[in-house]
Amino acid sequence: MTAPPAAARRVRRHHRTALVTGAAVAGWVALLVFVRLWGLAVVERAGRTYGFSAVPLVGEWEPRRSWVLVVPAGLAAAAVAWGPPVGRRLRWRPLLAVAAGAHAAWVLALGAVDGRAGLEASLGSRFDHLAAVALVGSPGRFLRGFVAALPGYPTHVKSHPPGTVLVLWVLDRLGLGGTGPALALVLAGGALAVVAALVALRELAGEDAARRASLFVALAPAAVWATNADALYAGMGALAVALVVVATGRDGRRADGLAAAGGAALGAGLLLSYGLALLAVPIAAVTVARRRVRALAVAAVVAAAVVALPAAWGFWWPDGLAATRAEYADGLARVRPYGYFVVANLAVFALAIGPATAAALARLRDRGAWLLVGGTLVAVAVADLSGLSKGEVERIWQPFVPLVMVACCALPGRGARWWLAVQLALGVALQAALRSPW
Repeated sequence: MTAPPAAARRVRRHHRTALVTGAAVAGWVALLVFVRLWGLAVVERAGRTYGFSAVPLVGEWEPRRSWVLVVPAGLAAAAVAWGPPVGRRLRWRPLLAVAAGAHAAWVLALGAVDGRAGLEASLGSRFDHLAAVALVGSPGRFLRGFVAALPGYPTHVKSHPPGTVLVLWVLDRLGLGGTGPALALVLAGGALAVVAALVALRELAGEDAARRASLFVALAPAAVWATNADALYAGMGALAVALVVVATGRDGRRADGLAAAGGAALGAGLLLSYGLALLAVPIAAVTVARRRVRALAVAAVVAAAVVALPAAWGFWWPDGLAATRAEYADGLARVRPYGYFVVANLAVFALAIGPATAAALARLRDRGAWLLVGGTLVAVAVADLSGLSKGEVERIWQPFVPLVMVACCALPGRGARWWLAVQLALGVALQAALRSPW
């Protein structure tokens, strides 16, 4: 007896999906192996590591057998055991709060392996923004002289607009200086990125999709590198995207207000990080596809106005970007081979989002979700090809991570728990084996 045509089609579709998913995960593994081997050859040929002793990652392979590993391992086990039912049953707003809290707890649990010193090592580094707070004096004078003084600033200050240093300066003036409050700020940024990405997905693909993606976005392997200012940038960028995306589903003044708020968030984010400009790609993709170009126009005008505002005190954003490009070109990036890093960057990003995301991208069929995910992947490609990210993208590309990982809404319900366990195990393994400056 032959199977009914409909049943046969379902079986064939299931087999095709399984084949494509397997191929995607195999490709994920192959990319990492290829880049690792190629990177070792590049290092051996050049006689230098280019700062990548743990090719293709920044840092060193230094396995740790600390008992503190039970903290992230225990949190991971609890998430696998109880997370999926919570994601299905909890009301929407409490779920967002739980996702935000879970992300912060995951980052802290991973960082706890190296103690408080490890958690705050990046923020307290002489290369980071905190090291420049004492140089501010008055904000107006700092802004006026920022571009001219750029060569003398710490490395991360050279790579960004002056906004981060000024935010930390304000905290310092309020009696909240140092690495502790700065860490709280970046944790809040990472949590905000999780919430905003899920809100955007809910608008585009529905609440069920956002619920399915929630744990994956909150508990990404990228959390290993989330104790630095790029987590704050991720929060600002995702907030801007979410506000404009939600605006495309509203009408009248409410739509304009949300789009304006999204533009203001993007403009503020651009005063923290030049790279957030690339988030204009998913914003444009969603607004054009949903035929809400007015929302795009409102957001663009407000963002431009916010970015131009510091010109009143002497800082012109395009001049800052040009100076940063010049500094970058004269630094270590000058000797890092473009051909290798344009591929290695993608491998490192693949590691940060994990194999579950590779499987999910192969299964994703929802058009709304693809607008967000696909637009962000285009932004990643532009960042990669620009040559302005020769390595270190485990940190630099944090703003793209949650907006791509919403693709995990496509993972099947029965297999989602297994994929979540794989993601969490990867995070614990990376924390246990890699000594990273971030």
